[in-house]
Amino acid sequence: MLLDADVMVDVARNYPPAIVWLMGLGSVGLPGLVAMELLQGCRNLTVQRRLEKQLQRYPSYWPTLADCQRGYQDFAAYRLSYGLGLIDALIGATAVGYGEPLATFNVKHYAVIAGLTTVQPY
Repeated sequence: MLLDADVMVDVARNYPPAIVWLMGLGSVGLPGLVAMELLQGCRNLTVQRRLEKQLQRYPSYWPTLADCQRGYQDFAAYRLSYGLGLIDALIGATAVGYGEPLATFNVKHYAVIAGLTTVQPY
């Protein structure tokens, strides 16, 4: 299972329901773009270093060329009609490419991506 940024924010903040839920899972990983989104939200170097240390616990899943092409097609098709964001298109395509479900609270953001299974956590 891959984790979206909204889930990882709770994990990084040690939100008890997130931690309990995460501990009940088997193998989890992060799309590399999610890790980059999280870094973008850091307000200073101390916070960034702390986050980088936490992120090392999870394997990174980077989009392949095929994932990028699929993400481009989804983005082109759905950005205007459904508001699909660029990064969300690539994160969704990455999960599809690896055959992994994506744990997220933003199920609506990903609903238009064919073949993507989303899981709403805790």
